Amino acid sequence: MSERVSADSVEVKRLWWHSRRGMLELDVLLVPFVEEAYRDLAEDDKARYKALIDCEDTDLFVWFMERIPPQDPDLARIVDMVLEHARQRA
Repeated sequence: MSERVSADSVEVKRLWWHSRRGMLELDVLLVPFVEEAYRDLAEDDKARYKALIDCEDTDLFVWFMERIPPQDPDLARIVDMVLEHARQRA
């Protein structure tokens, strides 16, 4: 059990650091999502978030400012989840 908790903790810490983009508009969306919602995601949504974090900041900015949606339906789903999380926090 402690190995699983430890592995989860390491994964979340790694994602937390990768979620810090250095762009305030992205940081205020991604960091709270990792801290508050990531652990409760289904495994396929966790994989979507990991794919999202690998995207370029310019793409993330456009998607999260809702200028254009991601073409990839998996990325569109996780972008919507992050935005919905942010709306619920407001």
